[in-house]
Amino acid sequence: MVRSAYERGVTTLTLDSPHNRNALSKGLVAGLRAGLAQAAADDAVRAVLLTHTGNTFCAGADLREGSGSPAELAALLRSIVELPKPVVARVEGHVRAGGTGLLGACDISVAGPGASFAFTEARIGVAPAVISMPLLPRLDARAAARYYLTGERFGAAEAARIGLVTLAAEEGADGRTGASGKGVDALLEPVLDGLRWGSPQGLAESKRLVTAEVLRTFDRDADSLAELSARLFASDEAREGMTAFLERREPAWVP
Repeated sequence: MVRSAYERGVTTLTLDSPHNRNALSKGLVAGLRAGLAQAAADDAVRAVLLTHTGNTFCAGADLREGSGSPAELAALLRSIVELPKPVVARVEGHVRAGGTGLLGACDISVAGPGASFAFTEARIGVAPAVISMPLLPRLDARAAARYYLTGERFGAAEAARIGLVTLAAEEGADGRTGASGKGVDALLEPVLDGLRWGSPQGLAESKRLVTAEVLRTFDRDADSLAELSARLFASDEAREGMTAFLERREPAWVP
C-alpha cells in the first residue's frame, strides 16, 4: 500500500491503495510508519517526499474498518512531525478528513490545480479530533472554524491561503498549470534542491524549532483526543453517518 523509492537524497513514499482511495486503513498506516522509520535510519536521506497514485491523495479514515485506531493515527502523525528529516507532501488529487492531518504533519506541501480539500467529519457525526493536533497550530483560525463546521470543499489556492499547504499551482489557460506556467513538480524542484543542500544536523535542528509548538500539542492532547475520536466513532450518530455515506444517501439528521 506504500511504495518506497530513493533518488538523490530524497526518499519518495507513494500511497498506493486505489481500492479505497488511499484511506487510512490499518495496512496503509503501518506501511507508512515503516517507510518513515526506514528513511529516518538511512544516513543518505535528506528528506521524504509523500505522494500518491490515482486522483485521491488520501480519503481519510477507512470507514469500512470503522474508526480504525485513533491512537495509531496520532502515532503516525507524530512520527511525521518528529522525523529528524523534512517531510514534503506532493498533492495532485482530493484530500479529505484524516488526509488533511497528513498534510498538517508535513513540513512543506505543494498542491496542484486538481487538488481539493474538505474536513468532512461533522457530516458523518464525528469531529476532526486527532488531526487537529498538527492542523490547528498552523491553520488560520477563522478558516478552520468555517471548514471544520461546514465540510465545504475548497481548492489549492484557498488551502495555501489558510495554511493547509505551502504552495499551490493554480489552473491556467492550458487547464493544468497556473499563469506562471509552473506545475507541481516545477514548484517542488527548488524546495527539494534546497533540502539536499541542508546538513543532517542543520535540517534536524531547524525542523525541531518549527515543530516545537505542534509537539507540545501532541504531548498535551494526544490521549484525550484519541479517546474523543473513539467515543464519537462508536456513537449512534456516527454509525448512521457512516452508513449513509457508504449507501450514498443523506443521513437521517439532514432537514
